[in-house]
Amino acid sequence: MGFSSTATEYDHAFITGPNGVGMTDLGNNGGAGFSANGINDFGQVVLSSFGRGTEQYRVGIVTGPNGMGITLLGTLGGEYSTAEDINNSGRVVGTSQTADGFTHAFIADPPNMGLIDLGTLGGNRSLAFAINMTGQVTGSSETADGFTHAFITGHDGMNMRDLGTLGGDQSFALDINEVGQVAGWSYTAKSIELDDSHAFITGVDGMGMMDLNSLVDLPQGTILTRAIGINNNGQVVAWGHSELPMIPEPESYALMLAGLGLIGFVAWRKKAENRLGY
Repeated sequence: MGFSSTATEYDHAFITGPNGVGMTDLGNNGGAGFSANGINDFGQVVLSSFGRGTEQYRVGIVTGPNGMGITLLGTLGGEYSTAEDINNSGRVVGTSQTADGFTHAFIADPPNMGLIDLGTLGGNRSLAFAINMTGQVTGSSETADGFTHAFITGHDGMNMRDLGTLGGDQSFALDINEVGQVAGWSYTAKSIELDDSHAFITGVDGMGMMDLNSLVDLPQGTILTRAIGINNNGQVVAWGHSELPMIPEPESYALMLAGLGLIGFVAWRKKAENRLGY
């Protein structure tokens, strides 16, 4: 899944068949542009509109099985929403503007349930990026002191809990597997000064944030900066960079990490840009 240009238009969302074979065009919202952000085992896809066209489509969207049909998810009272992930029960998570103009994480169960505000960790904003089969949601939220911390919820999407940091003032969660292991990135006490981040994973149910760099032997000068995905076998996909000039840009690595499985990452000499945008 993702988005691609056609011969005449930009930003068409698409899905493929099994093993990546056969691209199916999901359209581009009449020219506004779609991005496919998540898919479940039944082929239901969550989409976001880029908002360049009709205003009514600046909301998160979910399709039926195999990408057929669309349902608009609405908002939490604001002007826009985005849909980021969907589990096999059809529960969707994402982010919406609220009536007071802030952005809050939400969970929804279309068509049975509208958007439910997941709240924050005490601040004004939160974002939801992933949901597992039991309904645990992970993402990031502003805290009462104005920093951003990764969070996990309970099995019904409620009771947001702060995952803390690796010693710095900010952390961001990007994925979760079925036992509640969370992957993301955090500043450490040292990396704040270097304007750099470290990838992390947690234990079951989000317990015990661990620096991924401390769990594997890496090439000299290489730092894992973002953990962007984790599967049910504990296999992690991460981004990284190297300070050594002899390493070409980019170069791919595959490393075996005991207890977690295969870690794949791309080593860049320049810091990867923050995908969160706030």
